[in-house]
Amino acid sequence: MSRTGALDLGSGVGGKIEKKDVQSAVEQYEKYHACYGGNEETRKNNYSDLVNKYYDLATSFYEYGWGESFHFADRWNGESLRESIKRHEHFLALQLGLKRGMKVLDVGCGIGGPLREIARFSSTSITGLNNNEYQIGRGEELNRSVGLERSCNFVKADFMKMPFDEDTFDAIYAIEATCHAPDALGCYKEIYRVLKPGQHFAAYEWCMTESFDPNNENHQKIKAEIELGNGLPEIRTTAQCLDAVKKAGFEVIWEKDLAVDSPVPWYLPLDTSRFSLSSFRLTAVGRFLTRSLVKTLEAVGLAPAGSQRVSSFLEKAAEGLVEGGRKEVFTPMYFFLVQKPRQ
Repeated sequence: MSRTGALDLGSGVGGKIEKKDVQSAVEQYEKYHACYGGNEETRKNNYSDLVNKYYDLATSFYEYGWGESFHFADRWNGESLRESIKRHEHFLALQLGLKRGMKVLDVGCGIGGPLREIARFSSTSITGLNNNEYQIGRGEELNRSVGLERSCNFVKADFMKMPFDEDTFDAIYAIEATCHAPDALGCYKEIYRVLKPGQHFAAYEWCMTESFDPNNENHQKIKAEIELGNGLPEIRTTAQCLDAVKKAGFEVIWEKDLAVDSPVPWYLPLDTSRFSLSSFRLTAVGRFLTRSLVKTLEAVGLAPAGSQRVSSFLEKAAEGLVEGGRKEVFTPMYFFLVQKPRQ
């Protein structure tokens, strides 16, 4: 089950990083970003270290506040956050036409929340690809807890260099994960290579929208805050993602920013002007209590030095995400369904 207790949060900060080295890792991570003098080129050249440090530092906060599925979802009126997340995952499975016996790849699977939900929903065998050792360990533990350790597995590898033969998988998906790639085209080409001819790839991508103005200082600030708080080398536009997936060789079946028609704003769980009992830890009061909790745990040595700084940049990310959503310059759910041509 998810680790949702205070001690789990404190002890999990840093992942596989030695606890004595967490503060140093935070400082190194921060220096990659524009807010601390870093630049896009450095992040791209060091994307593996950037992303690994981020998820070692942030995973326990995600589990504590969000649960096992680290992603947003379009949401209907009257629907809870957890219900919308499950429906978002089921929608992906249905778009891919997943069914019993198919061999599926989850690119950038996190701790496997969507993997487990989709595997149970579709009766498929799913391999989760992840380059973070700590998250894989958590995913394997959670798979065992629900009896999926035989049908689903994890592979530790870089999605820019996948350790699979050509034409291996019957379907592939990525949920808010390939945004971590330093080069979208290179990542999509790898996905194309390991997907069987005639089969489908579907993704939810983090993107700047058509409303984003690179010459607008406020828009650039929003972009920088999201990159800092989410371990991103850069955030591409929807047009850049679509162009990259086409150049990789895929045929586009359909694509759309699903945030546009969502009856409930996707960023609502992070909006501190709203209150929700079902998502209490994400509200202003909940975040204040978490901040105080982390400060106390760090002070008494139950959380490593640097934990408060992780909490701080995650809150900064939340501010950027809400502002990006309100101004409609950012979306976490640019969706596309594409097909590898039959040979």
